[in-house]
Amino acid sequence: MALLWSLPEAFSWTCDGELDLASCIQRSIIDATNLLFLCAFCVLWIAVSLRKRNANGNNTERDFVLVFAAVCCAFSGIAHFGVGLRSSIVQSDITRPQSWLLHFIRGLIWMSLTVSLLAVKSKWMRTLVTLWQVAFCVLITALNIRLLLDGHGIKVLDIATWPINFLLLFCAFRIYFMVPKPKSDEKLYEPLLGAKPYESRSQLGCARCLSKLTFSWINPLLRLGYSKPLEFEDIPSLVSEDEADLAYQNFSRAWDVVVNDPKGSQSYLIIKTIAKVYFKENIFTGLCALFRMISVVVSPLLLYWFVNYSNEGAGNLSEGFVIIGCLILAKLVESFSQRHYFFNSRRSGMRMRSAVMVAVYQKQLKLSNTGRKRHSTGEIMNYIAVDAYRMGELPWWFHSTWTLTLQLFMSIGVLFTVIGVGALPALVPLLICGLLNVPFAKILQNCQSQFMIAQDGRLRSTSEILNSMKIIKLHSWEERFRNLIELGRATEMKWLAKAQFQRAYATGIYWVSPTIISSVIFLGCALLQSAPLNASTIFTVLATLRAMGEPVRMIPEALSILIQTMVSFNRINAFLVDDELKNDRIRAVPLEDSSSTASIHILSGNFAWDMDSPLLTLKDINLEAKCGQKIAICGPVGAGKSSLLYAILGEMTKTTGTVTICGSIAYVSQTSWIQSGTVRDNILYGKPMDAARYKNAIKACALDKDISSFSHGDLTEIGQRGLNMSGGQKQRIQLARAVYNDADIYLLDDPFSAVDAHTAAILFNDCVMGMLENKMVILVTHQVEFLSDMDKILLMEEGRVTQSGSYQELLTAVTTFEQLVNAHKEVLTTFGPSNSEIPGDTANSNTVKLEESKETELGEIPEKAQLGVQLTEEEEKEIGDAGWKAFWDYIMVSKGSTLLFLGLLTQLAFVVLQAGSTYWLALAVQFPDIGSGTLIGVFTGISLLSTLFVFFRSFIIAHLGLKASKAFFSGLTDSIFRAPMLFFDSTPVGRILTRASSDLSTLDFDIPFSIIFVIAAGIELLAIIGIMASVTWQVLVVATFAMVAAKYVQAYYLASARELIRINGTTKAPLMNYTAETSLGVVTIRAFDAIDRFFCNFLKLVDADAKLFFHSNALMEWLVLRIETLQNLTLLTASLLLILLPKRNVPPGLVGLSLSYAFTLTGTHVFVTQWYCHLSNYIISVERIKQFMHIPSEPAAVAENNRPPSSWPSKGRIELQELKLRYRPNAPLVLKGINCTFKEGNRVGVVGRTGSGKTTLISALFRLVEPASGTIYIDGLDITSIGLKDLRMKLSIIPQEPTLFRGSVRTNMDPLGLYSDHEIWMALEKCQLKATISSLPNQLDSSVSDGGENWSAGQRQLFCLGRVLLRRNRILVLDEATASIDSTTDAVLQRIIRQEFPDCTVITVAHRVPTVIDSDMVMVLSHGNLVEYEEPSKLMETNSYFSKLVAEYWASCRRSSSYNLGNHLC
Repeated sequence: MALLWSLPEAFSWTCDGELDLASCIQRSIIDATNLLFLCAFCVLWIAVSLRKRNANGNNTERDFVLVFAAVCCAFSGIAHFGVGLRSSIVQSDITRPQSWLLHFIRGLIWMSLTVSLLAVKSKWMRTLVTLWQVAFCVLITALNIRLLLDGHGIKVLDIATWPINFLLLFCAFRIYFMVPKPKSDEKLYEPLLGAKPYESRSQLGCARCLSKLTFSWINPLLRLGYSKPLEFEDIPSLVSEDEADLAYQNFSRAWDVVVNDPKGSQSYLIIKTIAKVYFKENIFTGLCALFRMISVVVSPLLLYWFVNYSNEGAGNLSEGFVIIGCLILAKLVESFSQRHYFFNSRRSGMRMRSAVMVAVYQKQLKLSNTGRKRHSTGEIMNYIAVDAYRMGELPWWFHSTWTLTLQLFMSIGVLFTVIGVGALPALVPLLICGLLNVPFAKILQNCQSQFMIAQDGRLRSTSEILNSMKIIKLHSWEERFRNLIELGRATEMKWLAKAQFQRAYATGIYWVSPTIISSVIFLGCALLQSAPLNASTIFTVLATLRAMGEPVRMIPEALSILIQTMVSFNRINAFLVDDELKNDRIRAVPLEDSSSTASIHILSGNFAWDMDSPLLTLKDINLEAKCGQKIAICGPVGAGKSSLLYAILGEMTKTTGTVTICGSIAYVSQTSWIQSGTVRDNILYGKPMDAARYKNAIKACALDKDISSFSHGDLTEIGQRGLNMSGGQKQRIQLARAVYNDADIYLLDDPFSAVDAHTAAILFNDCVMGMLENKMVILVTHQVEFLSDMDKILLMEEGRVTQSGSYQELLTAVTTFEQLVNAHKEVLTTFGPSNSEIPGDTANSNTVKLEESKETELGEIPEKAQLGVQLTEEEEKEIGDAGWKAFWDYIMVSKGSTLLFLGLLTQLAFVVLQAGSTYWLALAVQFPDIGSGTLIGVFTGISLLSTLFVFFRSFIIAHLGLKASKAFFSGLTDSIFRAPMLFFDSTPVGRILTRASSDLSTLDFDIPFSIIFVIAAGIELLAIIGIMASVTWQVLVVATFAMVAAKYVQAYYLASARELIRINGTTKAPLMNYTAETSLGVVTIRAFDAIDRFFCNFLKLVDADAKLFFHSNALMEWLVLRIETLQNLTLLTASLLLILLPKRNVPPGLVGLSLSYAFTLTGTHVFVTQWYCHLSNYIISVERIKQFMHIPSEPAAVAENNRPPSSWPSKGRIELQELKLRYRPNAPLVLKGINCTFKEGNRVGVVGRTGSGKTTLISALFRLVEPASGTIYIDGLDITSIGLKDLRMKLSIIPQEPTLFRGSVRTNMDPLGLYSDHEIWMALEKCQLKATISSLPNQLDSSVSDGGENWSAGQRQLFCLGRVLLRRNRILVLDEATASIDSTTDAVLQRIIRQEFPDCTVITVAHRVPTVIDSDMVMVLSHGNLVEYEEPSKLMETNSYFSKLVAEYWASCRRSSSYNLGNHLC
């Protein structure tokens, strides 16, 4: 007994005087456990140190948190040492002589913990330290809670060190899960020579369970983003299961199964495929959504339990802690399940989106011509940019729909559980309010569908206009096409306004619904006496209705989104099942496997562009082309020459016959197709660099001088569609691409039309007959001079091969071919009736050729780019925190400060009235004298008044959004249409389109309501904290800490998230550009068999876009999880205060009020944080649009103070005085001081080598580029002194690249609608198109597809001629106007121009010498200088530059004309 009696005293020293036996035992266990961990740590540390004696030491990156925790532990150890030292000095109690030793031991333990935080050397040590810190925190927390529950006090030193234990618990997980990083000066490996540099991957793939649970795997990216502005290279790539390649493979396999299912229908194929691929991975997401829904529904029951507990008076404290435990558990489940539900649904949606985008792109590569007519380039871009992105949201909306529906029914069940049959009357208004949302949802869905249709039309027109901006400016059609876009936008705005106002009405219904339903429930309780109208009942009902509010509001919206997604599914489904090129269209045989000597063999081939049309495009085609053979195809415009090449390529539908191809193909299209990139990239075209072959290809294609003159050599960037290259340069780059490809068969579609005669001769001799000597070549050409060297000539008329044979054989028969050659001969005899009249005779022509060949010898191809500015610059983006600037820009541009202020006032009134109504309930239930009718009536009145304010708020913000949309669209459109041509030459169309589509959509739909959501939620958050503080003011301490901490966490997040969104804005444009380029050049891609390479490049672009989307979502979930944790701490504090405060100090009504608002605190803070972050991201669209609202504009369209007379120009005299021109301020001069005069009524021919400045001179005349110095006078008037419209409307031009617009023949001939049908028919007759158009069923209303693709290049040029015949201006410019038509038609058109414009000044830029030989004057340009300007007859009499050009042309034609002459002599 004595021993037992002495036990408390024996333990008392270990407890430092604590007399409670149980507490002393726990304290002893804690100290003993710490000593055991300390010994184990020392042993392990020594062992690891000995084993890694030569190692560099700890590689784990130490951060601020660990260092801070180590410092805290060190101070705790010092404090214990101090107390122990004082005890050993002043100790007077002999019963506790070892008290100082206890403090020294605890001080040693704290010091050891300091070392453990800073000296972790291995995984085992991390594990040990983690266990130690977790055990220490758990044990000390359990002891302190027991002391508090038993009414014992906690000493000051223990109180001070208790928070440090929680900090150690946090550090324990941080140390264990932190991935060690190598020091910056350590080289872990040496890369292999030429090895691909390591690309960082997302750490999600190697993250542990806890890291995935808390999204800590994203921490390295956040740290990096906080330390510096993120760049694209800093973003980790996706894990393999998220990459587009795997997503598409899974989609493709499932698609094949679904399509080939004999029992399945052809409708909803894509939905079945999506379900087949993504069903399993969405099961986990569905479970997360289910757990989240359950936790939300349970919360009102916990509130009911809590208020009843507080109403009991002297309640059991343990019951209160149980309630709080359940409450925290419910909030944790809600938080973690919701975060992973959101993240995983969007991750699944990203995979779905990537798969669909790739499927659309792959389909585009296979689409037949019939399919391409049904789906324009703009529509295909919309499938990717709009429909595929909408599909990415499908998983989230799908899970939201069913979980919210279930949440609604379970909440109704909670109401019946709490108040019984009193909830029954509420089902009527609930049903009515729910049904009221249905028509609103339908109207909203219809508005959005109509908006999308209008947007599709506007974007298609915008894309076409941007691609043809040069033509529009030359003809001064900006106003007409701008009106076209504004008309489309007006339709959009009509539906947008309707949709936004519907949202305002829906908001009113959303807030009226809980007021009416709660009032009916309270009335039902009062009348049916099913439940007392006390605090627990009232606030449980309000909390339940709040939980029901989300489903009531979201379900109609979710159904609307699902319907829109179905529309997108149907659009893409129709595209994916559309007609493809059939595999049997041609029979391709590898050259080595072929026993035949024929490269191409067509037997009885009939071909059509449109299967539905009974008319055949090509009829009875029989062709055999052998290896090494050279075949020419000639004939009049529209004869089917290009169509025959398409038939060989398999691009046309083969109705009958066989086509066999032996070997690989290289194709050069008539309209040059150039990719954005460098000259070298366009020539190599994905092939590895072979320096010798590359050099030879450049030389053979006469590109050597051009490349040497480029500022960056062959690394010079080519603008979109080759805008910064001349027509001849683009054509020769195309030809060089084909030559370098080293194919077996070459199909060349009129490659010489865009180059001068000398260059054409080089291309023919050095390329076609030189480098391609042993290749099979089919050449479509109008240059008769080259036909005599061909092995075989095919003459085509009306889709048939009417004649076939060698040059001499065809001349033997008196046929159409002879007429073609005679027409050419007649042209030649106008300037060369006999050889003696040409200075460049046979002997001299060889000399000229030799001299020129020396001049064009290939210099060294630059291996390193020279310094200079590339044409296409990197897309501009803001860096860092732009603050409130973009937000104020949004308000100021829209002039919406008054509306914003009114919106703020109405929201403030709404929050005050809402708080007043609930305060009334909390206070009124304490007074029995207040009857149920009064209680319900006052509550209903105040609540209904508040809904009126919230409706006005939404209505005002809708007006603000519409004003902003109009202002920004108007500013963007103004700026784009007034931008100079240099802007369009240097800016890819995709950059402009992303601002006109996705950025503008963000401005339309997202920003207005984001602004008011942030304001509304911010005010509500302050109101919640104010109400909680009015009940328990102590909660302000924790709430303030949580708010400040959340602000810092939010700033930490935004540093990275903002840059991710900005970078994402620059990754969408390349994706769209690549899609558009592929659509325009798909024939070339298929001909070169480059489909796989383009497909792989597209996969990389999709992944580049997806990884930004993926990490943006992960960052958002990281942020929200931490915000929820901080606010759950505030909720925990408020709950503890309500339990621990003395009973009856806080009335039950106020308890219910405080706790019901506390339940919404976390959601409200998350809401305001999310929408603030969304707004910060959305506002980047304002930045991007505003960048293009301040483009330096070209001069005014009309100079009001200096308008020319309506009769100007009456003569057409043009004077050039010291004209100098450069394209950029610091760029070299392109025209170098030109002085000359074009007399009125003269025909002036402008000739020169390719790139000599001919087209630039025309640009100066039309003021597409303003002169650097010098002046151009027309009839004595300085053209720079008048407006651009006044100038360009008085000039006519047939451009080098003929352009037609989507529409009809009538709208293309007369876009402004100024002329009658009779005048149009007269113009068509004169330009040789009347017969063709008269044969069409719809005649003038016959359709013209995008870019006029359904008309040949020659016919497109004839359309352009018809336009100028209608306008009949005094000055006419022909810029290579007849390059794509045959000599006969050329001669006819030249005659027509002479007849129709007898008194006009005609400026003709031409490569064909016969086209300019009958001009009154000839201007010869060379490298931007005026070399000669004289009458052609006088220039021919001297050894002039022009006579040399004529001699070159004559020499190239000599053989064919001599054959022709010999035939006639015979």
